[in-house]
Amino acid sequence: MGLMRRLDAALRAAFPAVFALALMVLGATPVGVPGLVTALALPSVFFWSVFRPAAMPPPVVFAIGLLHDLLVFAPLGIGVLVLLLVHGLAFRARQMLARASFLAGWLAFCAVAAGAAGLGWALQALLGWQWPALMPGVHLFGAAVGLYPGIAWILTRAHMAMRRAEGAAP
Repeated sequence: MGLMRRLDAALRAAFPAVFALALMVLGATPVGVPGLVTALALPSVFFWSVFRPAAMPPPVVFAIGLLHDLLVFAPLGIGVLVLLLVHGLAFRARQMLARASFLAGWLAFCAVAAGAAGLGWALQALLGWQWPALMPGVHLFGAAVGLYPGIAWILTRAHMAMRRAEGAAP
């Protein structure tokens, strides 16, 4: 039984990263929705950085950001930096956000998503030496804010199930 418990613990620890990576890969399918990969990565990193930060450490966020950059053909480092900053902000405010209502958490995510979209746009401008179009960043913000409630609902259910499983283990 020891091996099964260790396997169960390892799978629970890996779930946040695997779920975020799977969402990003699904978001990269060619459906014509720009910014969907980023709009799926931001809520996942934000949520798990607040509610299960041990399962979303900076090296994992770095790997998620690197895959993000590869999936959206962005200059390497933009997604990494943005997601690491989102992780850092959520991690710093996790004590307050974990106890807050859903609306307060969503508003905090809205502020973080606006900053992430703005930073991504500014980094694109800096690295490309030209002003990129503004609408993709606005669309990214709107998609991330709009998708957050659904993603947060799914992740909350998963988080509660993992907590129950951890509490039931002797």
